Amino acid sequence: MTTRTDALTRREQILKEAARLFAERGFHGVGVDEIGAAVGISGPGLYRHFPGKDAMLAELLVGISGRLLTGAKRRLAEADPAAGPGVVLDSLIEGHIDFALDDRPLITLHDRELDRLRDSDRKLVRQLQRQYVELWVGVLCEVYPDVAEPSARSAVHSVFGLLNSTPHLGRPGSLPGRGVTAGLLHRMARGAFGAVAAE
Repeated sequence: MTTRTDALTRREQILKEAARLFAERGFHGVGVDEIGAAVGISGPGLYRHFPGKDAMLAELLVGISGRLLTGAKRRLAEADPAAGPGVVLDSLIEGHIDFALDDRPLITLHDRELDRLRDSDRKLVRQLQRQYVELWVGVLCEVYPDVAEPSARSAVHSVFGLLNSTPHLGRPGSLPGRGVTAGLLHRMARGAFGAVAAE
């Protein structure tokens, strides 16, 4: 008998493999049978979990946008007010770096396949992303009060572009190590924000 936990675990496995395969070969280059084989079930067996590939793509892209926003809100809620906004900004950067290093296929998937979502799902992704950006803008303006909101917003988008460049860094095994890469990305993000404040 399959428990709810087992079902959730299998759904997560399916989504992880779907993201990897979609990123490697494109949405239309991957069949349901291949996704099923990657997780050890028949292609038709996937339909017990998802109605089709479109549903997997939507859950992947809406899901990661929601998780990023939820994670950022949690980091703000848990921050020690006495530590100052700079510590909060560092925490946000760390959270996004974790995503950029751990979910590289989702970055590729977003860049290539977002337009394949139905309008309602694509609008939801964009809505979640705007909220995520504005949360960062608010923190950045606290760290650098002299920076105007439009400049802060441009800086946030630029830093996201920097951090989301991880799919172009080579295969995970070719990187200098997670800690080294994370530290470099963090310093570069902080440097970019500092450059905007120095204008």
